[in-house]
Amino acid sequence: MSTGPETIDKALIGTTRRVNPVTNTIDFTRLSSNGSKNPDLNPSQRESVIYRLYPALEGGKLIHQIGTSDPERAVAASKLIAGDVAGIDVNAGCPKPFSTLGGMGAALLKTPDKLVAILEALVKEVGEPFEIGISVKIRMLDNPDDTAALVRKLVATGITGLTLHCRTTPMRPRESAIRDQLRMVGEICHEAGVACLMNGDVTSKDEGLKLAEEYGVDGAMIATAAETNPSCFRAEKDGGMAPWDQVVKEYIKTAMDVENRWGNTKYLLGQMIHGRANEYRPMNQAKSYSDIVEIMGYEEEFVTRAREVDEKLEISFGKKETRSERKQRGNQAKKERRAEAKEEKKAEAKEAEESQSLKRKADDAELSVPPEVKRQADDAEPSMPLDISRSEAPGSVTTEQVLAV
Repeated sequence: MSTGPETIDKALIGTTRRVNPVTNTIDFTRLSSNGSKNPDLNPSQRESVIYRLYPALEGGKLIHQIGTSDPERAVAASKLIAGDVAGIDVNAGCPKPFSTLGGMGAALLKTPDKLVAILEALVKEVGEPFEIGISVKIRMLDNPDDTAALVRKLVATGITGLTLHCRTTPMRPRESAIRDQLRMVGEICHEAGVACLMNGDVTSKDEGLKLAEEYGVDGAMIATAAETNPSCFRAEKDGGMAPWDQVVKEYIKTAMDVENRWGNTKYLLGQMIHGRANEYRPMNQAKSYSDIVEIMGYEEEFVTRAREVDEKLEISFGKKETRSERKQRGNQAKKERRAEAKEEKKAEAKEAEESQSLKRKADDAELSVPPEVKRQADDAEPSMPLDISRSEAPGSVTTEQVLAV
């Protein structure tokens, strides 16, 4: 069995399930929250893949790990995907802020009643109807008695499995796992008929099986080591772990087959390619599948396929802006708009100033006429008969004409 990456319940709710005939995957997609949510207003807006399953390799084996802090949301999200997975696992062990700040992950260890309510709801409304297992992953508490009390509450909810990460919440991966509570947790789980797995500092299948037997649990979960070299799940008798370059080639091929997001692929390549390898530094500069297959020196078949995937994902060839480039373009547009507004204000101010200047000149000109000349002009005006001034003045009109107009 394999457990997928944690997906937050809110991210999955509202997605649409689609069978992708090109990649042979099952995709749960939604329109990106960036930009218009109405595709008619933005026809070029692409749907984002929130979760993707690959039935050819994962069918009947994949456990969906959910991040949640609410029973109703947990059920709503899980019902969407329950028909395509072998089980639902609640992540109550992640110590990272993005999870704990929302009351998810390891934060649930401080609200055990909420965690119990989530598991009970999932067992009743998802596990039983869809005939799949519901499980939970937790961390140890500082006090063994507190850990025991918590586990007893959890196994009474009807779950089928529990994984104990052998670290407390404040501990980080660089700190060695502590297994002194593992046997006790395993015994409590077995009394309730619940499978118990261990997690933390397990690097291979053989080591995991050995530790599971030593501590009386049912198996082990491998996480960090699996990102570095997925062949860690192969036993020594079957060939053991493959060389990193062989694993990388197989991974790139699979990633291109399912048209995996380049950013995600590059992140994992950063775990798989050794820091001392000649390819490591160039890999960090790669911006596309075409770049990486060239760096790795793969054959023409990979090169052709990489170009096809790049075009499909609209990466490389200058077809898609990076987030940084979009931000830079947006900032430049703002600067240009501010500059235009500034120039308009300058023009308006100049026009107002010129108007005031003309008015001042007119006033000055009127004041410069000698009073005696002005009086003579005023006296001369009435000398013209009124009827002549009305009939012969340039541009004059009668009252009737004005009304007619």
